[in-house]
Amino acid sequence: MKTRAQIYEREAAALLRDISMYQVMTEGQLLRLHPGKKDKTRNLLAYLVRQNRVWQVDDFYCAAQDSLGNMDRGLLAAVWVLTDFIDQVEYHSVGDYPAKIIFFADGEVYEIVHAAQGKEVLLSHVLADTGEQPSRYLVLVDDPAQIAELMIPNVNGYCTVSPAGEVQYYQKEGA
Repeated sequence: MKTRAQIYEREAAALLRDISMYQVMTEGQLLRLHPGKKDKTRNLLAYLVRQNRVWQVDDFYCAAQDSLGNMDRGLLAAVWVLTDFIDQVEYHSVGDYPAKIIFFADGEVYEIVHAAQGKEVLLSHVLADTGEQPSRYLVLVDDPAQIAELMIPNVNGYCTVSPAGEVQYYQKEGA
């Protein structure tokens, strides 16, 4: 007979992995990354907080007590974009610059890239060389007006994320 700890071990490990990777997450993000497990996820989060394995600060779950002070807002927004694709995602992880998140879905590699305001030219330059097997890019912008300034190959779409986590998608005209 399995103990309660053995039953929930996999789910707890998955939550810890996500929070450790992304450092700061909302409950809404965690619930969307683990669909169909709302009550179990909430119970495990409460348990992990009581065990001091995760810290809850305001509306955020953090990997460390000081994580909120060092929060990467671009990464936080990119997690919301990831949650929109979670049903097709086979694997996801934090990415190397300029990607915030890299994930595999339907046999393709996708990178969620944050184009911070004022960094459009730099990002376009960095992503101009596509290499042999280019990723597909989802470009997260702070303002839709930035899209016209970006010249990036292999872009599947552009998006913005509201403070509430709502993702709005855009395509470049003529693309």
